[in-house]
Amino acid sequence: MKQFEANFDGLVGPTHNYAGLSFGNVASQSHATQPSNPKAAAKQGLKKAKSLADMGLIQGVLAPQERPDVHTLRRLGFSGTDADVLKKAAKQAPELLQACASASSMWTANAATVSPSADTHDGKIHFTPANLVDKLHRSLEPQTTANILKAIFADSRYFTHHQTLPAHATLGDEGAANHTRLCQAYDQAGVEIFVYGYSVIDKQAPRPQKYPARQTLEASAAIARLHRLDDDNTVFIQQNPAVIDQGVFHNDVIAVGNQNVLFFHEQAFWDSKKKLAELRAKLPGTLHLIEVPSHQVSIQDAVATYLFNTQLVTISQGEMALIAPTDCAENPRVKAYLDELLTMDTPIKQIHYFDVKQSMHNGGGPACLRLRVAMSDVELAAINQQVLLTDTLFDKLNLWVDRHYRDRLVVADLADPQLLMESRTALDELTQLLKLGSIYPFQQ
Repeated sequence: MKQFEANFDGLVGPTHNYAGLSFGNVASQSHATQPSNPKAAAKQGLKKAKSLADMGLIQGVLAPQERPDVHTLRRLGFSGTDADVLKKAAKQAPELLQACASASSMWTANAATVSPSADTHDGKIHFTPANLVDKLHRSLEPQTTANILKAIFADSRYFTHHQTLPAHATLGDEGAANHTRLCQAYDQAGVEIFVYGYSVIDKQAPRPQKYPARQTLEASAAIARLHRLDDDNTVFIQQNPAVIDQGVFHNDVIAVGNQNVLFFHEQAFWDSKKKLAELRAKLPGTLHLIEVPSHQVSIQDAVATYLFNTQLVTISQGEMALIAPTDCAENPRVKAYLDELLTMDTPIKQIHYFDVKQSMHNGGGPACLRLRVAMSDVELAAINQQVLLTDTLFDKLNLWVDRHYRDRLVVADLADPQLLMESRTALDELTQLLKLGSIYPFQQ
């Protein structure tokens, strides 16, 4: 059987806006209240995904969520017609309307944690949707995320779906943004790295002081148990609290891995020397640990450019490419480092730059936009084939965006009932296009 890693990119939703909801995310906060362009955002994401497909990678798409989330607004006490609910929420509790209108599901690195069949005791691919309890607007996503994943990975012979962890801060889970898998080859058992911000139970363990640590050790350990992993193929590493306080809200803002390469900033981890030694011991064979020194790239530059929120992908035997935002090329210090990286003796031989500024302005780079699933050709054949990005689907999705998306959106527009109608019309058409069934509340 052939083995590979597929990328499933989140389609940007029609309500993509800059409400600045994510405390601890510097880009999100710094662009709050600025006008957004949902149409451009969706097309930027599609272009990036299509480029990876053209490189020969397996590329799929994940549907966005229904927004504004009128169902949740009704649970919060707003009543009447849908238009009434939006009007009342905008007047009485605009922050709740903004949370219920966020298009944050576009960053599917937070959708779930995925363990491939090569790692699990039962030989199935395991999915656990993230509970995302740290942020209200993201905590509204898990049920629809689960619906979407089950509609794509439906065959129980190959795929196991778990419930989200209980929605409590003790079990705060942010999905694959804090999870990396290393291996020598995709069909071989690997080591799954769970990066956490703090331990709830261990009161003596270090923790950030300014910004929240969104992933707990307790959540990471629970997912490892659910996915039927064991100590031999798991490593739990604490994120450096000092970098969380500088805007590194997820591990994928400071580190990225693929096969036998881990690309990370020297300040990324707490107790780094000990944990990297454990990783080497658990992953026999060649392991490339590419540690970027602070004197070449500061934490500030890493956060501003999302150097580590790049996608690291295998493009041929032993050769990898970084999929980077154009912000990296525009920063002279980061660009100088990346130029040097190509001369080093590592598998990274290419760097491709993409304009995803609509996403970047809200705090998400190329790696935020995708969920990785390592699988075999047999497992791939068992998924919903309609979500795989082909030339035909790419053209259809671009036309779909042209029909339904606005090219300018401000926060005040979130109360417009017409925007809700536009969004529902778009999503209803999309579910038919991707053969997802009735995954949204308004369809049931």
